[in-house]
Amino acid sequence: MSFMRKGLIAALLASSVVMMASPSWAETLQGALAKAYQNNSTLNSARAGVRITDEDVAIAKSGWRPAVGASGNLSISSQNSVEIATGSFGVQIQQSLFDGFQTLNNVQAAESRVRASNESLRNSEQDILFNAAAAYVDVIRDRQIATFRERNLEFLGEQVRAANSRFEVGEGTRTDVAQAQAQQAAAQAELSAARAQVQASEANYQLYIGDQPGRLEGGRSVSHLLPNSIATAISIALTEHPAVVATQHLVDAAGFSVKSAEGALLPQVTAEAGVSRSFRDSNLPGVNTQNGTTNSASVGLNLTIPIYQGGRVSAQVRQSKESLGRARIEVDVTRDSVRQAVTAAWSQYISSQQVVSAGRELVSAAQLALNGVIEERNVGQRTTLDVLNAQADVISAQINLVGAERDVVAASYAILSALGRLSPDRLGLNVAVYNPREHYDAVKNKWYGTKTPDGR
Repeated sequence: MSFMRKGLIAALLASSVVMMASPSWAETLQGALAKAYQNNSTLNSARAGVRITDEDVAIAKSGWRPAVGASGNLSISSQNSVEIATGSFGVQIQQSLFDGFQTLNNVQAAESRVRASNESLRNSEQDILFNAAAAYVDVIRDRQIATFRERNLEFLGEQVRAANSRFEVGEGTRTDVAQAQAQQAAAQAELSAARAQVQASEANYQLYIGDQPGRLEGGRSVSHLLPNSIATAISIALTEHPAVVATQHLVDAAGFSVKSAEGALLPQVTAEAGVSRSFRDSNLPGVNTQNGTTNSASVGLNLTIPIYQGGRVSAQVRQSKESLGRARIEVDVTRDSVRQAVTAAWSQYISSQQVVSAGRELVSAAQLALNGVIEERNVGQRTTLDVLNAQADVISAQINLVGAERDVVAASYAILSALGRLSPDRLGLNVAVYNPREHYDAVKNKWYGTKTPDGR
């Protein structure tokens, strides 16, 4: 083997290795969902809302902690060459000893609201991931439809030319030409509409995923993550869906709020202590005994027994009880919504699978029929209108098929979302999962400090 041949073979092998090692530049549905989970602005806003709610626990716990304050004053007066300077400085400490269990119930209510907000965040994550998945398959569907419309326009252009040729040689009529031209004009309008729909879907893609759609791989359903029956799916959703769990935590929070409101009717005990120093300095002759400093300290207990507050506290208790009743009703409302969502998504999934199966056969049969009609038209047994109708059937079947294929994927994600299981963990997304517990643990017991855990 010559040196040149060896070099050529080595170069070919090297290029083949590079081609095999080069990554695929097409975006995958998994990759798009990971981008949405990381970059979606609505989701980041929901996470910020959870961090805001976390601080309610630290605010509620402040009722157990002492309040320390300092006060001071300085006064200088002058009249007829006589100056008098007085001043004082003191520190006071106040500690609640018993507040009718209001702080205890406020803390428990705040903790329940934090748990509810965490579940609401999980629900927001599901909504964003589902919308991102739907936007992904929408782009694929609409691009395929636009491609079909382009091919249809090319086909009809050929039919117009063929009709004109037959008319020129006396084998066709002017009606054949007019029919072909009319179909061509309609196809041009349909293509323009299809391209506009692609642009709208791509804008929706960027809204949820935060990136312009490039070349996209075909989406796949998550059938392997779905239960075996709709009954099982409904049972799972009613217990696991984050919207249901969130409303249950809100019931707990409302119950603690009732107890907190009732605590305002109980006696309140606080302890107070303080130290202060005051001074006086004047140049009045013969009254030096009034000048100097005085130190003082005090310790005491304050007992407050509410007797009648104008009905305000009683109204707040009744209001809290009504809020608790409404929160319990909301649990049933949410369960009904979840049940409906599971049923609708499951029905859509099953019907779309059946449409896909029938649609593939329909596309094949319509294409075969079109080829037969064209052959028959060439020998004078069919008209141009027959060909145009057969072509319309093919395009309609192809568009219905890609729509059904899109619906299968979207419905599978809709079922997973309705179950409460559309999460980055279950989908296996290559992304760092946001953990709201980290911020909560960092702030729940903070006594002081205005900086947030991330240093702001």
